[in-house]
Amino acid sequence: MVELAGLLGGATLTLIVVAFHYAKGTGWEAPEDISQEVLEQRAASVPETDFAEPYNRSIGGGGAAAIPAGGAEGELAEGDEAEEEDEGFDPDSIADDEVEYYEIEFAKEGETIEVANNETILDAGEEEGWDLPYACRQGQCISCAGHIQDGPAEDYIRHSQNESLFEDDMEDGYCLTCVAYPVDDFTIETSESP
Repeated sequence: MVELAGLLGGATLTLIVVAFHYAKGTGWEAPEDISQEVLEQRAASVPETDFAEPYNRSIGGGGAAAIPAGGAEGELAEGDEAEEEDEGFDPDSIADDEVEYYEIEFAKEGETIEVANNETILDAGEEEGWDLPYACRQGQCISCAGHIQDGPAEDYIRHSQNESLFEDDMEDGYCLTCVAYPVDDFTIETSESP
């Protein structure tokens, strides 16, 4: 059998060793916080862009445009012509006495509002308090796309910039509401992409 004195001696010795160990410390020190330095290095490695932060509220994420298989070459060639036509279009350069207003019916919102030819469809809808989808606000994605029910988009709007829609899409009535300026009255369904 185990003697009581031996058991007490062992327990006392263990307590003394543990107390001495914690009094002395382990020598371990927490490493310095480098999180801010890492964030600064990452920020320095990302190239600057000309477009604003996306505040991506579009349905399903970024909504990057895809090029259909085998159709890129011919579609881009047609898109170049449209860019040449719109080259130099600056809605801010429209003089106050040349501003025209058009009746735009927002089908899903169930309202018709007046939109100036120097105001985007997206901005006009947001001024009404509607939560319309968008991402880049620069015509570089299709998150803000809408469908004009009345015919080809080019008959009713003018894009200040369009890097996402093909000519066929515009003929089918699709537009980018963030860079689309009205040139006639029409009905649009927002949140519709080709």
